[in-house]
Amino acid sequence: MKLSVFNPVLSGQPFEEAMKYLADSGVQAVEVGCGGFPGKAHCDPAVLLHDDTKLAEFKQVFEKNNLEICALSAHGNPVHPDKEQAKRYHDDFIGAVLLAEKLGVKRIITFSGCPGGSAEDKTPNWATCAWPDDFQAILKYQWDEVLIPYWREATAFAAAHGIEKIALEMHPGFCVYNPETLMRLRAAVGPLIGANLDPSHLFWQGIDPVAAIRYLGDAIYFFHAKDTKIDPINCPVNGVLDTKSFTNERERSWLFRSVGYGHDYAVWKDIVSNLRMVGYDDVLSIEHEDALMSVNEGLQKAISFLKEVIVFEDKNTDIFWA
Repeated sequence: MKLSVFNPVLSGQPFEEAMKYLADSGVQAVEVGCGGFPGKAHCDPAVLLHDDTKLAEFKQVFEKNNLEICALSAHGNPVHPDKEQAKRYHDDFIGAVLLAEKLGVKRIITFSGCPGGSAEDKTPNWATCAWPDDFQAILKYQWDEVLIPYWREATAFAAAHGIEKIALEMHPGFCVYNPETLMRLRAAVGPLIGANLDPSHLFWQGIDPVAAIRYLGDAIYFFHAKDTKIDPINCPVNGVLDTKSFTNERERSWLFRSVGYGHDYAVWKDIVSNLRMVGYDDVLSIEHEDALMSVNEGLQKAISFLKEVIVFEDKNTDIFWA
């Protein structure tokens, strides 16, 4: 396994300075944001795809810092009911695929997206209830008429350009938000679709990440190392569905935290062990979204914690004691 960082957290730093900082911190790989919600601060496909000199300089920064580009990320909503927004996110996905092809990167990280509740809607509609029956009609429209057709075309395009894995982050607010919905889209579209397993989004939904890992198995294509703390005061009163701002830390039912600040070593070691058990021997990519810590302190604490948790060496194939 390898230790990675998702780079938008360092978007305030110059690109070369940020990569040197990660290398000096003992990071081995970088997940590079290049569109959508992660932005393009360090990597703009519109520039790199049309300037071979800048593309070579971009690659050289990773090489001289001995860093691997483990994935390109363009998290967005390409099925947004607002056509202009949908096009912008779709174009970012296309840019990520084409740049990945040039870089020899085989993996794209993104969201499934969420359409409106009907063809007339202007905003996304995340349906989470079985009743009233309106919600069933919404889900049928979203999946059958929008989501599945879009991803059939998108995966075909990606495959034609050398992409082997599209890892969808299971994120509430989008159609794929848990293992069941991930596997539903995968079954409809094909095995180019897999999971970006981020425990932070599973914890607050009441999902056990270890159970999710065992269920998903070889459909796990990427891993975000981020934690969540369920608030022991607010959550028992209001439950986990919380629309308050992430800056309102004292009132929320849960908060994103750096790894180790939501769950202890035992939980994270069990997660890592089960990843290896199902055959995932790849990167763990830190996504820092801890509102209670600075960027530097949050990253350094996460890096230090994960160095104690990640199993870096190949597993023992000679079970000499058996």
